[in-house]
Amino acid sequence: MRTAFSDALVAAAIADPKVVLLTGDHGYALFDAFRKARPDQYINCGIAEQNMVGVAAGLAKAGFKPIVYGLAAFVPVRVLEQIKIDICYENLPVILIGDGAGLVYSHLGTSHQSTEDIACTRAIPELTLLSPADRFEMTATIELALKLQSPTYIRIGKSDRGDIHNTPLVLQPGQLVNTRLGSGKVAILATGSMVRTAMELVDQGLDAEVWSVPSIKPINREQLAGIFHRVEGVITIEEHSVMGGLGSLIAEEVSSIRPLPVCRIGVEDRFSNYCGSWDYLLSEHKLDVRAIKDKIDIFMKNSLSHVK
Repeated sequence: MRTAFSDALVAAAIADPKVVLLTGDHGYALFDAFRKARPDQYINCGIAEQNMVGVAAGLAKAGFKPIVYGLAAFVPVRVLEQIKIDICYENLPVILIGDGAGLVYSHLGTSHQSTEDIACTRAIPELTLLSPADRFEMTATIELALKLQSPTYIRIGKSDRGDIHNTPLVLQPGQLVNTRLGSGKVAILATGSMVRTAMELVDQGLDAEVWSVPSIKPINREQLAGIFHRVEGVITIEEHSVMGGLGSLIAEEVSSIRPLPVCRIGVEDRFSNYCGSWDYLLSEHKLDVRAIKDKIDIFMKNSLSHVK
């Protein structure tokens, strides 16, 4: 996924000299290929993320197409005001990349974990929010963001979970992508790293259809309506707070399209207690496969006991 990200940036910069990459003193090895191919289109703004967003806004107003890279704990969370006022208020074509979203930087503690970035960015007008699940979605979201020529935030989570799709795809704004068919009456909507988890649950015997949600804002309401009218319950899974994220979005849409039981699975309203590996943090926050299965079993028993 990270290789696909790097390749997509290099291809974009070669195709268009107006594409410039800004980084806040991060991602050196990741951008080796970019610096080699297009050194004049690479700017290291140093550890000054708020200033970096201002620089990107100025470049955009001068006709460039800036791509701003940082850790998701800093881009967008630290620079939310600059994103709102400098970029989105003027609807500038700036792409913001938040790497290590969720609990990925587990060993660095709460300061580097980002479980609130979807909630923060969803509320900002004019800002598109994308959340790829594998290398194919990564390439597709970069291509989509460049095509939109408007403010876009791309959230990158765990990058080594394997492919979700078998072939490249082209994404439209708001599009959901089916990754598992189901004969039952339950749909799982997942985003980022949790799409793989949802597919593992189905592979282990859970009868549910699985949808990847690479575009959180906007989201295709016609697709959602088709899903909601076909199933009797919806489960959302995300490596993000249960407040304001994908689960909240789906609950909002359910309330206006067709009221259904919704099980929102994500990080509860708390910080991590300890540092450790990513797998450990998933376990602590009950986002490992076994814990998620237990939550779904309870949901099915209590809210969908009539569904065969």
